[in-house]
Amino acid sequence: MKKLIALLVSMMFAPGVMAQSSDWKKTWDEALAAAKKEGKVVVVGSPDPVMRGEIIPKFTQRYGIQVEYIAGSSSQIAGRVRTERDSGIYSVDVYLAGATTTVTTLYPQKMIDPVKPLLILPEVAEGKNWKAGKPWFVDRDGQYIMMLFSSVDSLIFINTDYVKPEEMKAAKDLLNPKWKGKIASQDPAATGSGNNSAVHFYSQLGSEFVKKLYIDQQPVISRERRQLTDWLARGTYPICLTCRADDLKDLKKEGFKVEEVFELEGMQSRINSAPFLMTYANKAPNPNAARVFVNWMAGKEALEIYSRNYGAATLRTDVDESFLDPRTVPKKGVTYPDDTDLNWVEKGRPEAGEKIRELLKKS
Repeated sequence: MKKLIALLVSMMFAPGVMAQSSDWKKTWDEALAAAKKEGKVVVVGSPDPVMRGEIIPKFTQRYGIQVEYIAGSSSQIAGRVRTERDSGIYSVDVYLAGATTTVTTLYPQKMIDPVKPLLILPEVAEGKNWKAGKPWFVDRDGQYIMMLFSSVDSLIFINTDYVKPEEMKAAKDLLNPKWKGKIASQDPAATGSGNNSAVHFYSQLGSEFVKKLYIDQQPVISRERRQLTDWLARGTYPICLTCRADDLKDLKKEGFKVEEVFELEGMQSRINSAPFLMTYANKAPNPNAARVFVNWMAGKEALEIYSRNYGAATLRTDVDESFLDPRTVPKKGVTYPDDTDLNWVEKGRPEAGEKIRELLKKS
């Protein structure tokens, strides 16, 4: 009897399941066919070797769709796109941009359409595949700005040939006179990583700490990431406030003793959405190709490739994280300051950044 009931139940629900399955399959097949006719998708992103070397070739190989990749500073490209739009030119399909550009330019200036309706494949749309129980969107509408990564950010970088780990246990250790003139950073007064790092110190440790670190300790300032990394590796300036983990990988392989510091007593580690947030341009010239690309980019294969090469933790539940530095993976039950929080990006960080600029100008 139990078997009979089970059989009847399965027969009752099978048509609905089959219909649901065929619905997404039909939608996907139609989108893919139309995308191949469009022939390409135009994507804006950072100058990223992972994107150019792995993601794009695999996407094109799998779907037969070319990717026109426009690489550069998110803010500069957004400005260029805005100028084009003023002239009635719509050339971009997908943005892979940082939180500041996405939240303060693309979203409020209505340069994007919802991403959520574009999610077709079950592996992308189903909540079980995401740590939040669903695809996660940063915006208040919950559909425009898709967050694919969430990693714990390191606080500083050191060269352990010159700075022993035990010498850098607390934030106050950065103020040790021993390190005067030995610290490097991007410009704390300019928009970007330098100011973001300074804001993090300011928001947790106050203006007096920022003054002592950025003025009294006489850090050297550079706007060139490569130069900062080189200085760190060679020990010219063995403490770096704004170096990038992905820039250090090859140096570590070559034997340079460069390390990330994730914990400093007196500070909380922050989480961020690096390397990018994903949005869909409105009036996209290749809407179907964009739809295929968005599903690919949010899927397991693409995000695992990115995670492995970039060292960032994804928001998917099915991506292998065993190769990541465990310190980059947010711990369950721990509350972190969130660099992608909408209120923080829109108001909190800019206001703190302006206070830092005023502080440094007066000193």
